[in-house]
Amino acid sequence: MGVNAGQVKELRERTGAGMLDCKNVLVEVDGDIDKAIDVLREKGLAKAAKKAGRIAAEGLVRVELSPDGKKAGIIEVNSETDFVAKTENFIEFVDTLASKTVDTDTTSLEDFLNKNYDGTQTVQEKLTDFIAKIGENISVRRFEGFDKPGTVYIGYLHGAGKIGVVIGLKTDASSDAVQALGKDIAMQVASMNPQFIDESGVDPQYIENEKEILVRQAINEGKSPEIVEKMVLGRLKKELKETCLLEQKFVKNGDITIAQYIKDVEKEVGTSIEVVAKVRYEVGEGIEKAEENFADEVAKQING
Repeated sequence: MGVNAGQVKELRERTGAGMLDCKNVLVEVDGDIDKAIDVLREKGLAKAAKKAGRIAAEGLVRVELSPDGKKAGIIEVNSETDFVAKTENFIEFVDTLASKTVDTDTTSLEDFLNKNYDGTQTVQEKLTDFIAKIGENISVRRFEGFDKPGTVYIGYLHGAGKIGVVIGLKTDASSDAVQALGKDIAMQVASMNPQFIDESGVDPQYIENEKEILVRQAINEGKSPEIVEKMVLGRLKKELKETCLLEQKFVKNGDITIAQYIKDVEKEVGTSIEVVAKVRYEVGEGIEKAEENFADEVAKQING
């Protein structure tokens, strides 16, 4: 009996096993998916599937740069516990994946997982084996590669990989000349977490949502309709100064903004510098961690 791609896909989704393992086992059992699941479990290849429901909210962020600074990549890989995230094998795995983000030709996580890992396995197959070996859910959550012409990339890691930032500066200045500036901006992004580079990049929907919230706040404060609009515009302007990178006060010198800091460096190097890329990953951000008390956890284990 032949095996089709749909069967392989279904088995992979149900077990978490590698695509090639799924295909081989399906051929072995003549396409019977239930039998294939049993075989994968017997071989230890479906062990990872049992972990899929566990929340992986710890882990590491890694930033990778090409030697000339013209390419960059960033990736977040999650684990269930911080203990695993600190192990040598996990760190090596994340570092290897980070190196692949620099020259990646895809933005699809699925395509990235199907890329070659070490000449013998895909990233997904290595991931499945790793999960089975350590007995804990591991997830490649997100990644991004950067290679815009005329751009110098600078990376920054904070907290041993809990926060990672990539900054792209479009400039004719040499890489060395903008390294200090880029590092300072990356540290600013890590600490202050601006949502946008400047006001031109603000999503119009974001503006409308904020206006609605601020209007309701003003009305709830008992402000008259005549002054609500002016008040809202003032508050919105203040909020944008806090959420736009170039408008923020420089954390190393509160007397100037990031925009002014860039202008000062432009005068020193004699050419323009523009922030064209800003990405910040923080481990586990947006992931809702499961919280159980110790008694409940013990009871669950006793009850099987």
